[in-house]
Amino acid sequence: MIRRHPLAEQAAEELLQRIGSGEWPLGQKLPGETTLAAQLGVGRSTIREAIRELAGRRVLESRQGAGVFVIALQATEDWDKVLRKADIADLMEVRLAIEAEAALLAASRRTPADLKMFRYTLADRQKASVNAPDDWYVEADLAFHRAVITAAHNAVLAELFDTLVPRIRRAMMDMLKLDETHRHRHDQAAHEAIADAIRDKDPERAADRTRQHLSAVRSTVS
Repeated sequence: MIRRHPLAEQAAEELLQRIGSGEWPLGQKLPGETTLAAQLGVGRSTIREAIRELAGRRVLESRQGAGVFVIALQATEDWDKVLRKADIADLMEVRLAIEAEAALLAASRRTPADLKMFRYTLADRQKASVNAPDDWYVEADLAFHRAVITAAHNAVLAELFDTLVPRIRRAMMDMLKLDETHRHRHDQAAHEAIADAIRDKDPERAADRTRQHLSAVRSTVS
């Protein structure tokens, strides 16, 4: 019997447990709302909300005129939760994969506007590296990396990077607190090298310089 608040979340968890226990196997149609409501001791509106939640988590699927079916035996974890729990080393590995590919593409696709943005963001980053508050410096650093992603001219890659930015920002703030030698603030040359390779239209060098830079950062936390 479901008694505690919030009812819909509790109902969703109960349904998920019953699916996981094998009561409703993969592909099985769930009982109707009235039956489920009686079994769980909640209203039909609560059952509908619980089903919507599990549909959003890709466990259930509502099919018009047919009913609700089990399409997975466990919930896919929310992407934001995955990122919040990710440790810095894992995050850096993902950045390596994404940003090295972005640099490679940028070297083939960059435009005059992209090169202008590199000059602006590099200059801004250089200024911020000298005694600026950590949050200002982090934003300046991220602006350069975002400029590289933008120069790749791939909307999906840009969207993926943007989903990582909040977690990257927190990771950078954490790393700066532990960086007594200010090593991260003094790697302007590594960023200049990435921009130079993209400007020279050298994809392999651009990707390699990006890998070298991010690998050096990762080595400080692994």
